[in-house]
Amino acid sequence: MDEAQVQQVVARLRGSITEVFLGKPEVVDRCLTALLGQGHLLIEDVPGVGKTLLARAIAKSLDCKFTRIQFTPDLLPSDILGSSIYNGQTGEFRFRPGPLFANVVLADEINRTSPRTQSALLEAMNSAEVSIDGVTYPLPPPFLVLATQNPFEFEGTYALPESQLDRFMLRVTIGYPPRDAERRLLVDHREGEPIDHLKSVVSAEEVVALQHFVRHIRVDDAVNDYLLDVIHATREHEELQVGVSTRGALMLYRSAQALAVLRGRTFTVPDDVKELAIPVLAHRVVGKSFVQGRSLSAAEEVLHSILERVPPPD
Repeated sequence: MDEAQVQQVVARLRGSITEVFLGKPEVVDRCLTALLGQGHLLIEDVPGVGKTLLARAIAKSLDCKFTRIQFTPDLLPSDILGSSIYNGQTGEFRFRPGPLFANVVLADEINRTSPRTQSALLEAMNSAEVSIDGVTYPLPPPFLVLATQNPFEFEGTYALPESQLDRFMLRVTIGYPPRDAERRLLVDHREGEPIDHLKSVVSAEEVVALQHFVRHIRVDDAVNDYLLDVIHATREHEELQVGVSTRGALMLYRSAQALAVLRGRTFTVPDDVKELAIPVLAHRVVGKSFVQGRSLSAAEEVLHSILERVPPPD
């Protein structure tokens, strides 16, 4: 796939999603950054602002296998991963794959379930495979987890553990749409749900080719050094107890490559790192005195101060 073909595929994908998810082009680009960068996406916001709609729009735009898992307090790990079923005729156990065996998995309201079930996703999100009863099963490429969650202070939710949060490439919020977009949304829903008429525009093979193209986007040494300056500043900041890990640095690197493709370039610039630093890094740091419920906003404030203090390359 050459550069012109890449931009055509990106344009089709972006156009399909924005057809039903209105007024938030920057949020759509965050989602595409995770998809192209072979990462996973955590969408956090209050109920009713379109988290599930956005995830469904991405899934329906791809000609891939899609599953939706509604996370509830009584959900078990085997309900996600699958289980071995005994066959009385043959006397053998047969593995029955769970809903995780898909290309795009919508983990709806992931913080409604217990930490034990949340952790069942760790291996899958880290290495695109799961181990059950001593047997490792690969997951089909491309593999993308789109998780939605309500803020932690809402009743009946469990905070995601740090090890789980670290597996998400980006964490984004949606917010309320602009007034003109909300007016159009009201009109579009007169005839039913627009997303029901959305058709796939990109195949699984094209997604894999896009991801391969992103891996070869050039990152100059000066951009690399700027990225590492930001990462190391989080480890030395007086308000942070835990800075960004090496995995976090790698996620910022890959997401910057993906954003360059979305911007129509074959090379990264310092602004790619700066634009993605907060959505990629804010959920990876732990503050010394962050208050539960506003820890994300406090982390964003610290990262803002770091970005202002660390000079980008000329």
